[in-house]
Amino acid sequence: MPWNKHDYPVSMKNLDARIRNKAVDIANALLHEGYEEGRAIAIATAQAEKWDQDHPRSEHHESNHHDSKSGNSGQSSQPNLHIVSSDEGWALKEEGLDKPLSTFDTKKEALEEAKKRASKSGVNTIIHGEDGRIQTTKSS
Repeated sequence: MPWNKHDYPVSMKNLDARIRNKAVDIANALLHEGYEEGRAIAIATAQAEKWDQDHPRSEHHESNHHDSKSGNSGQSSQPNLHIVSSDEGWALKEEGLDKPLSTFDTKKEALEEAKKRASKSGVNTIIHGEDGRIQTTKSS
């Protein structure tokens, strides 16, 4: 049974919404791969909590709508891009947002688009496997 950000396992109700949404994505991918529901939930929750530690929240979404170049000593004010498995195939997402920027039939197509966007904005691309785990990170 696939879950979403409004309908998720009871055990995820006390998670921060950002972590819970990530856990739901991971759990759905694990179910798709044939994992038993309880095991998928446990693995997804642990991976989502680790993901949250490895991917600090970007302040750009709260405060940086108009000044795209703040004085951050050369660092991009744009959030990283993520390539993740989705119901439509592969999705290109901006870090911190639920809605994909684009969806693709293949991971290769998603990576090509991510390269274009990342080179323009100077951000990193984080590539995930079907299970939601980070496989690699590419710097722009």
